[in-house]
Amino acid sequence: MTSFTEENYLKAIFHLCENKNGLAVSTNELAEITQTRAASVSDMLRRLSEKELILYKKYQGVTLTEEGKSIALKIIRKHRLWEVFLVEKLGFGWDEIHEIAEELEHIDSKVLTERLDNFLGNPKFDPHGDPIPDEKGNMPSQVSFKLSEAVINTELVMLGVSEDSAPFLQHLDKLSLHLGAKLRVLDVSGYDQSLHIEINKAGTIHISKEVACSILVSKK
Repeated sequence: MTSFTEENYLKAIFHLCENKNGLAVSTNELAEITQTRAASVSDMLRRLSEKELILYKKYQGVTLTEEGKSIALKIIRKHRLWEVFLVEKLGFGWDEIHEIAEELEHIDSKVLTERLDNFLGNPKFDPHGDPIPDEKGNMPSQVSFKLSEAVINTELVMLGVSEDSAPFLQHLDKLSLHLGAKLRVLDVSGYDQSLHIEINKAGTIHISKEVACSILVSKK
């Protein structure tokens, strides 16, 4: 049995390793993402290592064991399913759901998770475009790239976001940028690389390079 805190650490390690293409995560990186002192992180890593959920060597970083990865994927699966439920069934905005899902993800009931999945129609992606692991931990594949990398005049579809903070999502709402939106880059400023884009063939807006870097798209 793992505690809420242990599960949160396993999830954090999984995400950090994923962002680093499988490379080991440092104590400082974990301290930053968990907003915890490095000494406290080291204590937790020793505990997780004793439970054989991580591979940890001081000064060399940490990775997940197969069991640790399995637990992390189960937590991520529950989190993203609850996010779908909150948006599709309870009418929450995509900027309101992360903290609620953080609470719900720790409900330890395999039956509830599977019934929730079936009730929602077995979704493959959450409201932010992140893939939902299946019951075996397999992630659905989706080829995407940053809007900032798009070729001018190419027809695109918005698939997700790499930044899911409430202020950023609220900003996208104001711009009418949502998953599934049909986009086309009309021009890129040579001065600050801001983008002039068309949305759903209905209107155009200007967005900063920073915003464009956090929007994931694919060719239509």
